[in-house]
Amino acid sequence: MLEELKKDDFIVRHFKKNDYDAIINLWEKTGLGGAHRGDDLNIIENTIQQGGFFLVLEYLPLKRIVGSAWITNDHRRLYLHHFGIDPDFQGKKLSHLLAQASVEIGKKMGLQMKLEVHATNEKAKNLYLKYGFKDLGDYEVMIIRNYEK
Repeated sequence: MLEELKKDDFIVRHFKKNDYDAIINLWEKTGLGGAHRGDDLNIIENTIQQGGFFLVLEYLPLKRIVGSAWITNDHRRLYLHHFGIDPDFQGKKLSHLLAQASVEIGKKMGLQMKLEVHATNEKAKNLYLKYGFKDLGDYEVMIIRNYEK
């Protein structure tokens, strides 16, 4: 069945509130996020209200969300988060639909776009390179997830 996929069967669209459960399911399948990482509906909506975007890739025949790209905005640059495709749909070049739509947002806004990718994820790194991202090489990622009280 999935070998017969057509690009016309997919649409990249903006996130709607009722997509949240499907997004959490997608993120659990892909290991991209969840409430344990502070990725809840309130945070998503807040980042959109502050000039960010949340794109979903929907497989129209099944009305199933199979991809996500969350773009936050600090008004200096955009940050691409939680970019992923459902494992059942990987290897079909569908990531290009989301990547193209994400990069177009950056172009229209005239802002730089930055992302983090696991060092061992060669497929993702190659995709991002095709869309103009550059490896900064000498940077390491650090985070505080929860502040001690």
